[in-house]
Amino acid sequence: MASVHESLYFNPMLTNGVVHANVFGVRDWVTPHKMALLVLLSELGRAGAQLGLLERRRLNRLLLPLLQGPDMALSRLRKAIEECCPHLAGSVHIRLKLMAEGELKDMEQFFDDLSDSFSGTEPEVHKTSVVGLFLRHMILAYNKLSFSQVYKLYTALQQYFQKDEKKNGADESEMELTNPEELDGKMEKEELDGPLREEEIACSGPLSQKQAEYFLSQQASLLKNDETKALAPASLQKELNNLLKFNPDFAEAHYLSYLNSLRVQDVFSSTHSLLHYFDRLILTGAESKSNGDEGYGRSLRYAALNLAALHCRFGHYQQAELALQEAIRIAQESNDHVCLQHCLSWLYILEQKIFDSCVLLEHSVNKSLHFGLPYLASLGIQSLVQQRAFAGKAASKLMDALKDSDLLHWKHSLSELIDISIAQKTAIWRLYGRSTMALQQAQTLLSMNSLEAVNVGVQQNNTESFAVVLCHLAELHAEQGYFAAASEILKHLKERFPPNSQHAQLWMLFDQKIQFERAMNDGRYHVADSLVAGITALNSIEGVYRKAIVLKAQNQMSEAHKLLQKLLVHCQKIKNTEMVISVLLSIAELYWRSSCHTIALPVLLQALALAREYSLQYLASETVLNLAFSQLILGIPEQALNILHMAIEPVLAHGAVLDKGCAMFLVAKCQVASAASYTPQKKIEALESAILNLNEAKTYFAKVDCKEQLRDVLYFQARLFHTLGKTQERNKCAMLFRQLHQELPAHGVPLINAFK
Repeated sequence: MASVHESLYFNPMLTNGVVHANVFGVRDWVTPHKMALLVLLSELGRAGAQLGLLERRRLNRLLLPLLQGPDMALSRLRKAIEECCPHLAGSVHIRLKLMAEGELKDMEQFFDDLSDSFSGTEPEVHKTSVVGLFLRHMILAYNKLSFSQVYKLYTALQQYFQKDEKKNGADESEMELTNPEELDGKMEKEELDGPLREEEIACSGPLSQKQAEYFLSQQASLLKNDETKALAPASLQKELNNLLKFNPDFAEAHYLSYLNSLRVQDVFSSTHSLLHYFDRLILTGAESKSNGDEGYGRSLRYAALNLAALHCRFGHYQQAELALQEAIRIAQESNDHVCLQHCLSWLYILEQKIFDSCVLLEHSVNKSLHFGLPYLASLGIQSLVQQRAFAGKAASKLMDALKDSDLLHWKHSLSELIDISIAQKTAIWRLYGRSTMALQQAQTLLSMNSLEAVNVGVQQNNTESFAVVLCHLAELHAEQGYFAAASEILKHLKERFPPNSQHAQLWMLFDQKIQFERAMNDGRYHVADSLVAGITALNSIEGVYRKAIVLKAQNQMSEAHKLLQKLLVHCQKIKNTEMVISVLLSIAELYWRSSCHTIALPVLLQALALAREYSLQYLASETVLNLAFSQLILGIPEQALNILHMAIEPVLAHGAVLDKGCAMFLVAKCQVASAASYTPQKKIEALESAILNLNEAKTYFAKVDCKEQLRDVLYFQARLFHTLGKTQERNKCAMLFRQLHQELPAHGVPLINAFK
């Protein structure tokens, strides 16, 4: 391999008007674009005090991306300079024109004059500054060129300038043929394109090592912080293939290719790129130089560990376990405790798919703290909190544990983990049914600034935790009937996390769920049924549950019962307690509709026991409401009213608008049923109180456009007004009921309907 490297060490080529050498041996070379930058620096030095402070500041901000970024067309460069300092752009153009239309000695003289920038007691440029290093690299690279290479560079400069002149001539002729309004529109479009968006710049030839490193670091940073501003997956892969074509051993390019393949869930390409990254890392000796004799083994064990993580991400748990065992074996042989801790964390993740065990996780947290690995320790604490939340531990204890992890985050400035911790708190409060607390945590994350240094214009919180919090926020707004606000949040999510991004599935699922709930509320069951397929593709359990809800609404009781029984068995097996309780409540409702009221009671008691055992307060309150409805049906409304007081407060404080409406409707039904045994005066007071509760329920149902429930409330109110002798109010309710009844599918409206 060494002979190949030697033969390619310096191989001058001319590709697309750019003189360059292979990146194996040369870090930088002279190109026409870089000559234009040298002219800009020279003119900047000549201008001196003539430049205003604002113009100089703009130019200084412009220089760094120009020096580090890839080559660009002269017209684009000139436009960028004009935006900062118009008269300097003219000076650069004139100087380049004189050089390109002059003789070869003019270019020679230009490079000779560059050295004067460092001379004198107070030089214009310091040798160790960014500009000074760039000048010295260019002078050195130019001095190494042979005469034939210098001539090729001069020819390339002429072509570079002539191409710009031809483009300007074409633009001028087009301007003559275009009316002023179209011209203004075109100019506005060009202004919107922006002068320095590297993602729009196609690399016509191989980049220098510096340019390649800058390109890779920039794209990797964008993939982490703001994926929407990074190149599209296909475009980025094309650029990476172009880099690897000229330098197949560029390890960092292979790793970025691996990250890019993960974006589109490409298993084969991501595995291929990851293996090539570690192969090239060992081949180039980068690891052995920095880690001595351990470099080779270190690459192997971390390669196996990364491969295990990759397989785990795609759900290939057996392959992940084999790769993890290999990483553990090599790490134990090398006595690498840091690698072993990472392996232990992944071992817990793999075993979690089979059985719940806190032993490995607690051991991992303790060892991580012992070896000074705060990131791993904090992730372990977060996982412990999540597991214990599903196990039904008290919220106060979980928040205390998260407070301890937050101390680690702030102490070590772990910005990403701070975001994860807040998103975790939001999800825990949602699980426990405390929507107000969840909303507060979500707003906390949204108002935070990231601790990480990112480029101007890059979103600071474009991470999974940010997506999770926004999705919860959209669902919370939808539950309260603010569908326009929920749509705005989802629109923002779609812009920030496009469909091809790795976190897009989060908002896709929430979007489908919100649409499903709206369709069910509006009685459009055929629309809700069409959304089930999309929900199932994103989350199979949610999809099956919602399919059963649609079947139940369409009075297909036997099919819905079979589906719910299968789902119940599956959720009990995977210990998804929240879904188990929801399924039990739906099964109880099926029994009501089938007039099997006594059979529904044991099912509801089982759901209530689970909700209380796992501290799911909101689900417990909802179960108590269902129990109250069962007692109402069984003819004991007084007992139903008594237990309603236990559950209605959490529902009104933290519940969805639809649940609030159902609760108030149930209270009114119980009041009416209880009033049968009252004295006439007390009965009138009870009925009037029931009417007030029905008005409140009607307000809630109207907020979420739940027409079927509105129709039931109006029917009930009309009957009550008739009993009280209020003819005008009765007729008004009857008219509204008739309008809704004509809109909705015709079926009987009993006095006591299902709870929800």
